[in-house]
Amino acid sequence: MKTVKDLNSQYTAVATATGRDGRAFSSDGLLDVKLALQRELGGPGGGTNPEQLFAAGWAACFATSMQLVARQRKIDVEGLSVTAEVGLVPKEQGGFTLAAVLRTTLPASVPAEVGRELIEATHQVCPYSGATRGNIPVELL
Repeated sequence: MKTVKDLNSQYTAVATATGRDGRAFSSDGLLDVKLALQRELGGPGGGTNPEQLFAAGWAACFATSMQLVARQRKIDVEGLSVTAEVGLVPKEQGGFTLAAVLRTTLPASVPAEVGRELIEATHQVCPYSGATRGNIPVELL
């Protein structure tokens, strides 16, 4: 059976989920969360959901990618934060697609035009950004 390691992956995360009203857990046991359909979608709420998990992963990945880009350009971004909003957007033919907004907060010492360049450059190297590029609408703020 082919695995991601066969594709020369340096790290492979393995997680299993039982559905929106179940749980998701990682193979190493470090992640184990209750999942619940959101109230906004007619569910009971009370648990996390795939969109929250995706938003958290993307925000963390984008922040780390920005630290790398900033370090290469010798720009101090200590204290930066990234907030990812991931929304479910109904499709005309049924079902949903995703849309995202990434909000980056940089230190006041970073000029606005430099910050914009960093955000754009980071969007080119972040693995989550690469995976979604051209597939969903993404706004960078």
